[in-house]
Amino acid sequence: MQCSWKAVILLALVSIAIQYTAIRTFTAKPFHLCPVPNPLNCGLGQDVESFDRMCDEYPYFNYNSSRKTHILILATTRSGSSFVGQLFNQHSDVFYLFEPLYHVQTTLIPHLSSSRYAVERRVMLGASRDLLRSLYNCDLYFLESYIKPQPANHTTDKLFRRGASKALCSMPVCDAFSPNDGNIEEGDCVRKCASLNLTLATESCRERRHVAIKTVRIPEVNDLKALIEDPRLNLKVIQLVRDPRGILSSRIETFRDTYRLWRIWRATGRKPYNLDLTQLTTVCDDFLNSVSMGLSRPPWLRGRYMLVRYEDLARNPLQKTKEVYEFLGLSLEKNVVDWIHNNTRGNNDVSAKHKYGTLRDSAANAESWRLKLSHDIVDYTQTVCQHILDELGYKAVNSPEELKNMSLSLIEDKTFIPFL
Repeated sequence: MQCSWKAVILLALVSIAIQYTAIRTFTAKPFHLCPVPNPLNCGLGQDVESFDRMCDEYPYFNYNSSRKTHILILATTRSGSSFVGQLFNQHSDVFYLFEPLYHVQTTLIPHLSSSRYAVERRVMLGASRDLLRSLYNCDLYFLESYIKPQPANHTTDKLFRRGASKALCSMPVCDAFSPNDGNIEEGDCVRKCASLNLTLATESCRERRHVAIKTVRIPEVNDLKALIEDPRLNLKVIQLVRDPRGILSSRIETFRDTYRLWRIWRATGRKPYNLDLTQLTTVCDDFLNSVSMGLSRPPWLRGRYMLVRYEDLARNPLQKTKEVYEFLGLSLEKNVVDWIHNNTRGNNDVSAKHKYGTLRDSAANAESWRLKLSHDIVDYTQTVCQHILDELGYKAVNSPEELKNMSLSLIEDKTFIPFL
């Protein structure tokens, strides 16, 4: 049977697409395809010497026998994610990046935060997954496509919150500080370090055994399935959740223009007719979808997912950090412990009050929203977000008096055991 010319062309296009995908996969430097031979591979008919010859002849394929573990902190804005990020940023063998997906959002869909269109969301998520895969493989040049203006000679001073990453403020990336300087303030890093050299940043990334990335721009763990299932990444997800009432309260204080109508409701007791309710419902819906998936324990999340409540971390920061590190298989270094002690006991210093800072009286901050929200707003939030509040173990309040009674905890003792 003869093939029509249309069928031939179609087959040719499919062949090109397959070749492109293969080239993209196998030429990416971080994809290490020369493993130490495993006896389980003997059935493939490949002997040890031929493995060695392939790796010698093609040095592009190098195997990292240390088996890196990579970490993604999945969160939403004002949920305590900056604090959790610092728990990894302080580790000497972790290369930490603060919100690199910011550049994807501002380049592709600047106004995505106020949009829920499915097409825009798919575009954002597709680009985000590609960038994350590259960053976990220490290909920081991939970022250049999204940084504006585009870096010249792999150098830029436009990386979002560069100073929040300890690795980008120390050798070999920056020589303005000595190893003995300890905690480097974000502002000092930005002022004293030269423009960021992405080649040196890539070198710093490759010197460390782990890459940790914090993002509030991935709505649900389901959106990460392709990355989690990629065995070359060895990716583990820490999903950070917080009481939606606390998130709303913090956003009202922090994003004053965006949440202006919520502030009017709080001050007057009257809900504006044009209030954007998606500012609340989106958080609860994304939480519910993601947490429900994580707690249903699908096979692809085995050993890859841990749910952490911000309130548990705030009340017992050292113990909860130990549990997280144990799940990840990382050693808890002394400088991480010291950072926890120095940043969770409260302080009257002005830096403790900065809206993006990490210095807090963590236990007191966990339920401070109760003193800031009106009972009407709390009651409405409890109605809209009832399912996720129940799922996560957050208790409802039934009166203004109960709301302000700080001796009555609204957090159930609930354990979320990782799926191992």
